[in-house]
Amino acid sequence: MKYIVCLKQTPDTAELPKITPEQALKGNEGVTKVMNPWDEYAVEEGIRLKERFGGETVAMSVGPDEVDEALKSAIAMGCDRAVRLWDEAFADSDYWSMALILAKGIEKDGGADIVLTGKMSVDGNAGAVAHGIACKLGVSLLTQVAKIVEVGDGKITVERLLDEGRETVTAPLPAVISVVKEINEPRYPTFIRIRKASRAQIPVFSAADLGIDPAQVGAAAARVTWTNLVKPEPKKREVVIIEGDTPEEKARKLLEYLIDVEKVL
Repeated sequence: MKYIVCLKQTPDTAELPKITPEQALKGNEGVTKVMNPWDEYAVEEGIRLKERFGGETVAMSVGPDEVDEALKSAIAMGCDRAVRLWDEAFADSDYWSMALILAKGIEKDGGADIVLTGKMSVDGNAGAVAHGIACKLGVSLLTQVAKIVEVGDGKITVERLLDEGRETVTAPLPAVISVVKEINEPRYPTFIRIRKASRAQIPVFSAADLGIDPAQVGAAAARVTWTNLVKPEPKKREVVIIEGDTPEEKARKLLEYLIDVEKVL
């Protein structure tokens, strides 16, 4: 079995409030970058699949040299190796182009039985790349996956987290799996693995290596562009103190407040 985890390097969530809309639109945030937190769950699940069913787990990402840090973090967690995809033609690619690049990278690496991604990225919040990868590869897509129940006989069975509860579904392999944070708890890298990751040589595949026409990707080929970006208004928080002489009186006043003011009941 072979598992490829597609991950992204994103701004540290603690520094996201510092980024201006203008910086985000230009892609020059000027802040510390780390592995996308949602992708940590995908990396952890890829490692667990290897531990459960055997095989190899590979981390893959698109980006310039600095992305090696995120890939080395995945190796430090337990991935066997990593691959980076980069070409100047890839700059300013939208979700659809990014899905094409990753799909070509997966094929270049010999394919995978299971491709894992996080639910979304903390900077884009679209959650669209997994769908594009599955479309480009022509394989099954399972989203909102909160548990991988079984893998075998050319099939995968998972539990999907829905608003109404959970549903269990089975799909043929190969498949693209988009996971949610309820699936696991990402492990901390060990000292030995950190040292191994620091020495890792990460191959880089260009557009030519992947057989991608530069006209298919980048800003010129983008189907989705950000034309405006604004930060949401800060949330106003209010503390309400419910007073009363008895628990019963406090409960009555709380109920009245929820009905008359908050209108939640």
